[in-house]
Amino acid sequence: MSTTPNRRAFLTALGAVGATTALTGTSSARPAGHRSPVYLGSFSWTDPPGEGFQVFARDISSGALRPESTIDGVPDASWLAFSPRRRVLYTTSELAPNGAVTALDLDDPWQPRILNTRSSEGASPTHLSVHPTGRFLLTANYTDGTVVVHRLNDDGGVGEPTDLVEHSSGHRAPKAHQVLPDPTGRWTISVDLGADAVHTYHLDMVTGRLRLNQRLPVRAGNGPRHLEFHPAGRYAYLVNELASTVTVLEWHATAGEFTVLSTLGTRPPSARGENVPAEIVVDRAGRFCYLTNRGDDTVAVFTIEARGARLRLSETVPTGGAWPRHCTLDRSQRWLYVANQNSGTVTRLPRHPGMGRVGPVAGSVAAPGAVMLALRN
Repeated sequence: MSTTPNRRAFLTALGAVGATTALTGTSSARPAGHRSPVYLGSFSWTDPPGEGFQVFARDISSGALRPESTIDGVPDASWLAFSPRRRVLYTTSELAPNGAVTALDLDDPWQPRILNTRSSEGASPTHLSVHPTGRFLLTANYTDGTVVVHRLNDDGGVGEPTDLVEHSSGHRAPKAHQVLPDPTGRWTISVDLGADAVHTYHLDMVTGRLRLNQRLPVRAGNGPRHLEFHPAGRYAYLVNELASTVTVLEWHATAGEFTVLSTLGTRPPSARGENVPAEIVVDRAGRFCYLTNRGDDTVAVFTIEARGARLRLSETVPTGGAWPRHCTLDRSQRWLYVANQNSGTVTRLPRHPGMGRVGPVAGSVAAPGAVMLALRN
């Protein structure tokens, strides 16, 4: 996740593959009504370099993607998040030493218009999210190990920062990798890979300031990266990047605290070689979750049991690309899309909504430096 040279070189070396053909970035004819927009963020330092922020068209019937246009002025867009009404899209620009966050108006979803860009108040912002009220933008600065809160303007633009908190660590530099609201909107959660900890804050809805409520340590060296809540809101699943494991957490919303229930591997026991998992997504029914393994270049499929309290690794499926950084399900839950950073592709895998099984790759589209994709519909 970080663009710092040492970590980037390590991660790229694990999953590097041959170059792919770069997209032209020219806009094609506007798609018909049976298509919907998909927004993709990419890195500029890959070979070939990514375009930054692009619009793709998705055929709703077949699930196929094709490039539509490139929006200038949003370099190294590594994370994307919609406003509550999905009328504005926010992106990080994962730059060092001065990162940025950008708001894009989606009045014309095929040609997003930049509302404004502001400093992320730190280096290499790697994740952001919008509070459910639509009043605040939350951003994690990886290199600095900080979380910043920006007030949002009435038009959706990014306003002034209201708070900045810095994580601490006793054994290595903090690296804030994710920040998001809990399902109730009462709490703000930040996952720190360097500090091996999950922080829970109370966000004051008047001042926009954060107050630490819990610091949950995980095993030293785990390198927690992202967590995802079960739809029922009582449990969450924490990806440990450096340990290649996932931890089941119980969430106590009234107290704003997590407790650890169990931890299991993200790959079969027979797997060999280095592997660093990245993203996790839970299906809408809360019966299955999917996790990308960089190194193995697979999607791990977990069956969710005991109403969310337990995970069981069911299968691992090749993503058809190298270094799968992000994955997401479409609204129909029939397609799993994977952004393969080092092969510069987005692949789509068919999914059985009832059984949760994922089939072999059904299609692929070139997307150099692909980091993340966000489906609007």
